[in-house]
Amino acid sequence: MLSHVLNQAGFITYTAPDGNTGLEVFNKESPNVVILDLRMPGMNGMEVLKQIKQTNSETPVIIVTAYGEIQSAVEAVKHGAFNYFNKPFDNEEVVLTVKKALEERAMRQEIRMLKTQLNFAMPLFEQMGNSAEIAKVNELVTCVAPTNFTVVICGETGSGKELIARSIHNQSPRRGQPFVVVDCGSIPETLIESELFGFEKGTFTGADQKKVGRFEIASGGTIFLDEIGNLPKPMQGKLLRVLQERRIRRLGSNKEIDVEVRVVVAGNERLEYLVESGHFRMDLYQRLNEFRIEIPPLRQRKDDIVFLCKRFLDITNKELNKNIRGITKEALEILLTYNWPGNVRELKNVIRRAVLLAFDIVEPKHLLIKTQEQKQESSPAAGQMASAADQKADQAIPLDLDMNNGKDLSLRDMVAKCIEHAEKKLITSVLKRTGGNKSQAARILKIDYKTMHYKVKNYG
Repeated sequence: MLSHVLNQAGFITYTAPDGNTGLEVFNKESPNVVILDLRMPGMNGMEVLKQIKQTNSETPVIIVTAYGEIQSAVEAVKHGAFNYFNKPFDNEEVVLTVKKALEERAMRQEIRMLKTQLNFAMPLFEQMGNSAEIAKVNELVTCVAPTNFTVVICGETGSGKELIARSIHNQSPRRGQPFVVVDCGSIPETLIESELFGFEKGTFTGADQKKVGRFEIASGGTIFLDEIGNLPKPMQGKLLRVLQERRIRRLGSNKEIDVEVRVVVAGNERLEYLVESGHFRMDLYQRLNEFRIEIPPLRQRKDDIVFLCKRFLDITNKELNKNIRGITKEALEILLTYNWPGNVRELKNVIRRAVLLAFDIVEPKHLLIKTQEQKQESSPAAGQMASAADQKADQAIPLDLDMNNGKDLSLRDMVAKCIEHAEKKLITSVLKRTGGNKSQAARILKIDYKTMHYKVKNYG
């Protein structure tokens, strides 16, 4: 009956007798609007609604409900349904509701397109700052964006890695295609393969219909694999195969599917360190490392802090409908001297809270940051470093020199010997804490791996 009404109104319709079949039709045909009965054989309408929204949140879903099920229909709207109408339905109401749903979908797509265009049009320095460091990053993005190079983005947590990845996508010929983000650190090891490559119906218990993986969704566009260092070792081999062959295979299927996708990866740990420690495959690292962009932490580009403060203040003023005029000199001094272990993300949160708390201007009392803890790093490994360094600072360093043999040494030479002795003891202590892991020790001591390797070899 419904399909007849809609066909007469000029719409093309697909029908399904139950929820499972409906999801199969949805995945195959990608309709612009879904009309869904709450009561169906097998999977109920609410569960179908949730799965549709999980697959494509922009697809409007209209609920059909009996008179006594109004509360269920309202609950469905809370879960993302566009609207609902009661049985028996009015033909004109059905057609009108579908037309409104299509208009809203078109509007949402237009807004998304405009946002994408805005991001593309906005230079990186207008989003991250105008320091020399960001200018260099912007040059690298502009250089690599038009190519199909796989890009590795390195940077601490909160430094803007996803923003760089989006900028690469938005400046590339793929900018009109999907940009798909995958946080490899937040997906359980048992689910990562099905998330990336999808699965077929019946592959495992609960697989009531097939699922399209992130690589398929991103085909034609860009997939951004954040925290790539957290990818399990077995999954690294499968990713390498996909990168080499440009094909994926869903779980439970023997059919290979071509995917034409650009890969951008990021992490807050250097992949070469993970290779050295045995946590990351060398061949995958070599395959990914076609081009590299390093984002300097905020503490190394403090020229950007004033710009970012103003940007976040303006954005939050609009969000909260406030008119905070600015930041006092004293508050700005605190912001400029703080070490920002959480980088730009932490700065944004601090400014947002300050604008919320302030009435006219941001003062030091509005800045909820613990300036006394600046010297403590956020990671456990860094905490170990601080602990080790503090312990060493409290100990006297003996001058282990034979005064007879060393009588010809100058003061400078003797000081150099003392420094060498202290350095050797500190490196030995940190290596004990890391179980001999030189990569981890290098990160704790904030030196590169080559320097660590040289010093260990030199000190025996």
